[in-house]
Amino acid sequence: MRGEFIGVWSETSREIWEVLGVHEAAPSDLFCELYYELSDALKIKLTAQELAEINDDPERSRKAFETTRTQDLSGEPKLVAFLEDAHEILQDLGGDVLSNHYFNLLAAFIDKFSLRYDLRRPCILCPTLPGVFANLLRDLRSVTSQNTNLDSRMKDFEDAVRDLRYGCTEGRIKTCIGKQFMLLEAMGASCPGVTKKTLGDICDQLGTWPHATIRESLKKLYGFASDYPGIRHGTDSEGAVRNVDMRDMVAICILLAGFTPYLTDLLNADIVYRGS
Repeated sequence: MRGEFIGVWSETSREIWEVLGVHEAAPSDLFCELYYELSDALKIKLTAQELAEINDDPERSRKAFETTRTQDLSGEPKLVAFLEDAHEILQDLGGDVLSNHYFNLLAAFIDKFSLRYDLRRPCILCPTLPGVFANLLRDLRSVTSQNTNLDSRMKDFEDAVRDLRYGCTEGRIKTCIGKQFMLLEAMGASCPGVTKKTLGDICDQLGTWPHATIRESLKKLYGFASDYPGIRHGTDSEGAVRNVDMRDMVAICILLAGFTPYLTDLLNADIVYRGS
């Protein structure tokens, strides 16, 4: 699950709000309360008078709510806060019948659109690990696109991953792993204050590590790439005990992706977790 609510906000009208609006437990001022809460998630804030005028009119409130577009919203965290708070509002307005109906509609919406959340009682949206990882890769693409060299290294790596579709040969797997190491090396080399050129030396110059063993673990992985024949160098190695295969491609690529927040100051870990 990787999607965010803000990308499918327009779909919530049909899937959630229209259904709630005709529920027997829904009061006439339902959208007055909902829009008041949603207004906190708007990019352009309404004045107190503007908001009061809308909330005093149920029909106007409903129209304002229904015509709020994705581009009107300030971001995923604010939207998630609204969706969580809406449950309490519906509890106050229509009791358990209405709030439980909303909870079930929201859960079905998450499943239908493969969103990056687990929904827990009473109404808490928790980011999932697949969603966090997907956000990390999305933001990594964004970061690398801002630099010509990083953009090329990222595209080389993505092309290598796509090439596996034509056959998961040992050569393609080595190319994929090698291209990702080149990407990490280029990322680290672009950090302020870094003067070294190889990933192992770059790791020693970075001050982002929470513990020396984290730094050494990446250096050891880099040592594997440097020693294993056909990844970074062509010479034979006594350390290689078998041919690399797809388990290595999956495991190493995931491991290396996890190190990227240490190799650039352009990734915002809080945004990776909570969404943009």
